[in-house]
Amino acid sequence: MKLFWMILAGICIVIAAFFLLRRDLSTAFVIAALGMVAWFLNYRAQMKAIIAAADLEKDSKGKDSDEDY
Repeated sequence: MKLFWMILAGICIVIAAFFLLRRDLSTAFVIAALGMVAWFLNYRAQMKAIIAAADLEKDSKGKDSDEDY
């Protein structure tokens, strides 16, 4: 899913650049904003994976306290 969001963000930025060159600023802004949302969702998916891996590592070590945080 992470790759999907990154590809979608890149496509949106390219489309936004096209509309920017055509001087259609409103459309370029909306498409660029959608690209940034896709980038954020990519970042969110990465953070969820990192947190899940950290939780799994913490559980495998048998720690019961939250000293690391």
